[in-house]
Amino acid sequence: MIATPQTKPEAVERIQSWLREHEQELLEDYRAMLRIASIEGLEQPNAPFGQENRQALDLALSLGKKFGMRTKDLDGFIGYAEIGSGPLVVSLGHLDVVPVGPGWKHDPFGAEIDEGYVYARGAEDDKGPTMASFYAIRAIKECVPNLRARLRQVFGCNEESGFRCVHHYTQVEEPPALGIAPDSMWPLVHAEKGIANLLVSVGLPSGKFALLEVHGGQRPNIVIDSCEGKVRVDASIRKQIDEKLSDAWDRNVTWDWDGDMLRVTAIGKAAHGSTPFYGDSAATRLFRFLLQITPFEEEKFYDELFYSTHPSGPGLGIHGLDDVSKDLTNNIGMVRTENGRIVMNFNVRYPVAWKGAQLRDKCLSYLDKLECDWKLDSFTDSPSLYFSLDHPLVKTIVDVYKAETGEDKEPGVMGGGTYARAIPNTVSIGTGWEGDGKAHETDERMSIQNLYKMSRIYARILYEMVDLAAKGH
Repeated sequence: MIATPQTKPEAVERIQSWLREHEQELLEDYRAMLRIASIEGLEQPNAPFGQENRQALDLALSLGKKFGMRTKDLDGFIGYAEIGSGPLVVSLGHLDVVPVGPGWKHDPFGAEIDEGYVYARGAEDDKGPTMASFYAIRAIKECVPNLRARLRQVFGCNEESGFRCVHHYTQVEEPPALGIAPDSMWPLVHAEKGIANLLVSVGLPSGKFALLEVHGGQRPNIVIDSCEGKVRVDASIRKQIDEKLSDAWDRNVTWDWDGDMLRVTAIGKAAHGSTPFYGDSAATRLFRFLLQITPFEEEKFYDELFYSTHPSGPGLGIHGLDDVSKDLTNNIGMVRTENGRIVMNFNVRYPVAWKGAQLRDKCLSYLDKLECDWKLDSFTDSPSLYFSLDHPLVKTIVDVYKAETGEDKEPGVMGGGTYARAIPNTVSIGTGWEGDGKAHETDERMSIQNLYKMSRIYARILYEMVDLAAKGH
């Protein structure tokens, strides 16, 4: 039975008191981590994800040693700091971040403080939660010397672009008795949609309005915020195209002529690929614009191209839903031209009741019926995650969150993918609150007070998980 706020375990009181006394230290270490531009870079010796991720991992492990923890570097892929003995309880965070993109008002790697918020790429996803969890484990070490389980803080370096770090971890390390991944919503996520990446291509069109080149996007799991295209326009239809351009209404799309070449640029808004409706796809804007100005007899190609970007997936033949996780989402994350074809990376979050093969077959069947030359060039899949609401870990986290905040919240479902789907016996838990910046968006931020609050909640969750693990749950 989880204690109420009035009967909070004395050990938890000590742990949380220690965290309050060391808040400034947590803040400074957090800001130091944020100043490292740990976007995936070129592979180097002992740095498979680039030198900046190596630097971030080195900082985390050096802090672990400074705090008196046992540390281990797993070939630069991932590392951890550990305390205690007995069954293993893990908290998995990641130090890598997505690219920055335009439009920031604060230095994305300056860790600037403005009106109580720290601004930086990774502030919310996932350096803030990772450092808060790290300090929670440090506090438990200082306040509970005879721990009945091992507590391990894992530092991943490739969560945003492939999970190679955690796949390496699972090959060389034991699975935990219980685990959390602080990287989602409060109190926890008990179901994560499946994640598939579909590389889809279509042959470039010929004709009098011929799209020759298009490019945009940074990662499959980010909504495209800028997209450019070039169209060769035959002289016989130039007047018709100019008339349509004069009626164009989308102020986020600009164009200019270079001889018979029409250059078009669309601007959108970045967002996490699991929630494309929170963003505004520049690729969708560009394709819609081309559809609206193309001659009637050439509309079919641009109609199929535009429809493929629909955020619910009907343009790829994959729309669907289930009772637990609701609708599928579809994000066109990258687009380019290559070898006479338009190549598009679609990042799809599909219902937990589905299998990846089902999604793939639906897409293949649909593309085969289209008029233009569409192909599914490759398909990768990360299966869904599901924990029942009466699972002991789920119930424990829900009870702790209510005891600490007074909020009676149900476990959630999300399209985002966390380390929880790659590690047995693990769920993802919340990060931040209202006012903290959304992951993958410009001017990402975290309230300093929320950083401290997270560390105290994580500490109590981890303390209760140690008790669960020691009892064999």
